[in-house]
Amino acid sequence: MALKQVSSNKCFEGFQKVFEHDSTELKCKMKFGIYLPPKAETGKCPVLYWLSGLTCTEQNFITKAGFQQAAAEHGLIVVAPDTSPRGCNIEGEEESWDFGTGAGFYVDATEEPWKTNYRMYSYVKDELPKLINANFPTDPERMSIFGHSMGGHGALILALKNPGKYKSVSAFAPICNPIQCQWGKKALGGYLGSDASKWEAYDATQLVKSYPDSRLDILIDQGKDDQFLSAGQLLPDNFIAACTERKIPVVFRLQQGYDHSYFFISTFINDHIKHHAKYLNA
Repeated sequence: MALKQVSSNKCFEGFQKVFEHDSTELKCKMKFGIYLPPKAETGKCPVLYWLSGLTCTEQNFITKAGFQQAAAEHGLIVVAPDTSPRGCNIEGEEESWDFGTGAGFYVDATEEPWKTNYRMYSYVKDELPKLINANFPTDPERMSIFGHSMGGHGALILALKNPGKYKSVSAFAPICNPIQCQWGKKALGGYLGSDASKWEAYDATQLVKSYPDSRLDILIDQGKDDQFLSAGQLLPDNFIAACTERKIPVVFRLQQGYDHSYFFISTFINDHIKHHAKYLNA
């Protein structure tokens, strides 16, 4: 699968790059950001995958989060894909900001007209890691995942649906219980159909109830002044209750005064990189 380099910028002695490729899962051209730490020039590095939130592209995280210095210090390759297929000419894909373009919700759609292209779950789980491992100096056995909002939801479900695949998981303000919130009902209903029992396969709060063991260390940061927390879109309490019941360790930090933005993410990003490095470099 051919990769086309779109940009490359030296950053903390490593390189922040963006590539484009033809995706077999999504049947369109896709871009991803990849940070290659200085260590990647001499040896294989673990990979940390970042999943962004609604309306984002591969650009938001790599330009706003300020993660590169910590990634360089810990020797982590960090990969940030786009949030949905692009330019598929599906009727309705550009109509709203919380469904269609920029809002793939990290599911494999089963409904027309979305099911051919909207397969972000399989793209992140299978196609993207294969592509990264084939083209960059990675240690394929060592990978972790994190994300923000819709991407925090994506990170949690990918870790919970694939025990042992990821060494660690963390999230900023994740959509924890999408079957119970407006964003989730709209996206899951649109992509998966009206049978709500099918939505549970992509709901972290539901998935954690049947997670087979407790060897998953979860870190979640949530801004206390997040407008989407007060609007009932994120529902972290439901997820924490389910984790507690299953004795799955979760560190949940409610951060006073912080909102839903990248100002919040950039404040605590180093803690998350350190959290993952502990497992990836063990």
